[in-house]
Amino acid sequence: QGILIKFRQKLLHFYQQGLHYRHAGLVAGVVLGSKEGIDNDFWESLKKTGTLHVVVASGMNVSIVAKFLISFLILIFPRRKAIPLAIVGIWSYGIMSGFDAPIVRAAVMGTIAFTAQEIGKVYDAGRALIISALLMILVKPEWIADLGFILSFTATASMLLLDESLRIFFKKVPAFLRSDLSASLSAQIGVAPILFASFGQFNILSPLYNIAVLWTIP
Repeated sequence: QGILIKFRQKLLHFYQQGLHYRHAGLVAGVVLGSKEGIDNDFWESLKKTGTLHVVVASGMNVSIVAKFLISFLILIFPRRKAIPLAIVGIWSYGIMSGFDAPIVRAAVMGTIAFTAQEIGKVYDAGRALIISALLMILVKPEWIADLGFILSFTATASMLLLDESLRIFFKKVPAFLRSDLSASLSAQIGVAPILFASFGQFNILSPLYNIAVLWTIP
């Protein structure tokens, strides 16, 4: 924990030294889930547009880290050695980015996916989602009432259930937009009632705003 947290602090300091404070706050939020440098006005703007998740370390961050690690490590090591190292890398990133429920959920699912590859089994995302939810609640029962936990699992489940159908529905939309639109809309359909109940508001244009900004995150 000491080494990783110190490395996190060095990164945050690096952003603050090299960027305008608002930009530093945005980059720190996107990369590490740090909310320290984000002022109230910007936070409210993100909340109103439904893009708050952009500055909160999430499952997408873990997916990006996992893809990068495995792509890089298999250039150096055989796949059987690269996969365990990638799993260690995922959990190290999880600790550095705050170990919130969405990060842990994605790290557990990533571990299951990589383990399935290691032992030659077929990966089922729906089953992995259920297993990760049960494991997390067993380890930390209070997570069941955590908004981040609820939103993360609802959004992921909604994407697994609706994404393919929405891609077919939007078949006339250009291919470079279709996948982002279907992914964003499927997640938003699942979380909209929860966001409205929690914050008293939901922006119907949120899927379009997300398409406009989400491609920048990777």
